[in-house]
Amino acid sequence: MDPAKVQAVIDWPVPKSRVELQRFLGFANFYRRFIRNFGQVVAPLTALTSVKTCFKWSVYAQGAFDLLKNRFTSAPILVTPDVSRQFVVEVDASEVGVGAILSQRFLSDDKVHPCAYFSHRLSPSERNYDVGNRELLAIRLALGEWRLWLEGATVPFVVWTDHRNLEYIRSAKRLNARQARWALFFARFEFVISYRPGSKNTKPDALSRLFSSSVASTDPEGILPEGRVVGLTVWGIERQVKQALTHTPSPRACPRNLLFVPVPTRLAVLQWAHSAKLAGHPGVRGTLASIRQRFWWPTREHDTRRFVAACSVCAQTKSGNSPPAGRLRPLPIPSRPWSHIALDFITGLPSSAGKTVILTVVDRFSKAAHFIPLAKLPSAKETAQIIIENVFRIHGLPSDVVSDRGPQFTSQFWREFCRLIGASVSLSSGFHPQSNGQAERANQTIGRILRSLSFRNPASWSEQLPWAEYAHNSLPSSATGLSPFQSSLGYQPPLFSSQFAESSVPSAQAFVQRCERTWKRVRSALCRYRAQTVRAANKRRTKSPRYCRGQRVWLSTQNLPLKTASRKLTPRFIGPFRISQIINPVAVRLLLPRYLRRVHPVFHVSCVKPVLRAPARLPPPPHPCRGRTYLQGP
Repeated sequence: MDPAKVQAVIDWPVPKSRVELQRFLGFANFYRRFIRNFGQVVAPLTALTSVKTCFKWSVYAQGAFDLLKNRFTSAPILVTPDVSRQFVVEVDASEVGVGAILSQRFLSDDKVHPCAYFSHRLSPSERNYDVGNRELLAIRLALGEWRLWLEGATVPFVVWTDHRNLEYIRSAKRLNARQARWALFFARFEFVISYRPGSKNTKPDALSRLFSSSVASTDPEGILPEGRVVGLTVWGIERQVKQALTHTPSPRACPRNLLFVPVPTRLAVLQWAHSAKLAGHPGVRGTLASIRQRFWWPTREHDTRRFVAACSVCAQTKSGNSPPAGRLRPLPIPSRPWSHIALDFITGLPSSAGKTVILTVVDRFSKAAHFIPLAKLPSAKETAQIIIENVFRIHGLPSDVVSDRGPQFTSQFWREFCRLIGASVSLSSGFHPQSNGQAERANQTIGRILRSLSFRNPASWSEQLPWAEYAHNSLPSSATGLSPFQSSLGYQPPLFSSQFAESSVPSAQAFVQRCERTWKRVRSALCRYRAQTVRAANKRRTKSPRYCRGQRVWLSTQNLPLKTASRKLTPRFIGPFRISQIINPVAVRLLLPRYLRRVHPVFHVSCVKPVLRAPARLPPPPHPCRGRTYLQGP
C-alpha cells in the first residue's frame, strides 16, 4: 500500500483515556465486517471501556491496538482506486483538526471499501475559523490530497458532510474572499455535496480529533506561565517608578513605606491600578486601595477620581446607581375638555367577538377616555378614520395629539392628517413612555377593571368594555377630585331616578356658565396636582447636565435592538455620539450611525450621559479591546 494513503491511521496515537479509546473503537466498528475474528482481536480494548474497571493500558491492549491498525492499512479493507467508478469522500472537522476518507463501492460484495485516509492538524489561524469555514476547509484539503484520482474521475463523486449549509455553497451568490478562492479550486472537480447526520459520520470525525490531546501541550501559550504574568506587571510598575525617582527626589511628606510617584509616571500607575487585568476596572475606592498599598503623591485621590470618571471602558460597561437624570417636565395643562388628547393601543388580548386590540383615547383635561375595540392594529389611515368616527364626531377637533412612536403615528399620512385638522403632533421621546403617561395610566385602569369583570371568561372582555369605560369615566380622578363626566359635561350623571330634580330645563347661558365654573375649578386642581407631582417625582431624580449642540454623549443600550451573542455581556452604553439638537431641557437628538437607522434619534436625558474628559496631564486610559468589533459612534 502507498504509505501516504494510510499514514493517518499508522500515526494514530495510543489512547490515553477511556474517551479516546472509545473514539478509536467507534472508527474500527465500521470496518469490523472486513476483519476476521474482529471480536476476539478487539476484546482487550473493549474491556478497558467499562466504567467498572480502572483504565490502565496493558501489553495486551497495545498488541490489539497495533494489530487493528495493521488490519486497517492492508487488504481486504483497502482497495486500489478505480477512476471508472464513483468515489465517495467523507469529511469532518473538529476544533483541532480535519479528517477525510476516500471510498468506493465494489460490485463484488456491494460494500463501500476505503481507498485512503487523511488527517490534518489545524494551525492556530485555522482554528479561529467558524464551523462552516472549518468544514469547507476539510473539503478543500481532502480534494487537494486526492486530486490525482478525483480530477480524472469519469463519474461525478459525492462528498458527505455533517454540515447541512454546505449543500448550497456551490450555488451561493455571496462569498467572502477565502470562500471565493476555494470556489475557484472546486471548479476543477465534478462533485455533489450531500448532508449526512453526525451520528453516521463518525469515521472522519475520529480522524479529525486525533490531535485533541496534543494541542494544549504543544501550542505556545506565552513566555511565562499564566499565574506569573500578574507578578511581572506588579514588579514592572514598581521598577518604572523607582527609575523615575532617580531624576526626581522624594518629598519629606511622603510616608517611609510608600514610593513617591513623579508627575510623568502617575498616568502609568493609575492605568496599572485601574485598567490592568489584575484590577478589572474597579471604582474609585478599589483603585485607591491598590495605589495606597505602595504609592503616594499629594493629589492621588483627586487624580484617581478624574481618571476613573474619564475611563471609556467603565463608561460603556458599568450601569450607574444614581437616580435617573432629568427633572419631571409635565405637558402643558389644557383649558377646556377634548382640546388635547392622548392615544395608545392595548395589544396581546385574547380574541373576543373577533376583537384583539383596544384603542385608548384620553382627554388630558377631564381624564375622560374612550376605549375602542379593534380586530387588529390599524394602519395610519384606519386610525384616522376610527378617530373621526369615535372622537371628532362627538367632541370636535383637538389642537394637540400625544402618542408614542408607533408606525401609525410616525407615518407621513398621520402628520398630514393632523396638519389638515389643525392639530399638532406630539410624539414621545425614544424609550421613554412616561411622555404619554395619560394614556399609559388609562391602560392600567382599564386593564384592572377588565380583569375584575371578565376573569372567569377572558374571551368576554369586549362585552364588558362599555361597562369598564363607564366605570372609568364616572369615578373621581385623583388629579381633579371630580369624575371625568363632571369635568367634561359639567354635571355627574345620576345613578338613581330619585336624584333627578323636578325643575325646569335651565337656559343655555346658565349651562355654559356652570361648565365654565367647572372647567376653572378643574384647571385649578390640575395646576395644584401638577406642582405636587413634580415635587414628588423630582425627589427620585437628579438634575440633568446642561448639554449643548455638538457635545459627545454615551447612549444606553437597555432598549436598543442590538444583535449580540450575550445580552448580559453587552456594554451598558455605546458611542460616543454627538448631539445634533436640543429638543428641550430633557430631550436631545443624536447623530446615530447607519446600523442604528431604525432607532429614533430623540432620547430622554435619562438614556444618555456625557463623555467626561481626562485631566490634561492624565490622558484617558487605552481601550483594552481596540481593534475588535465594538460599537463606535461617528
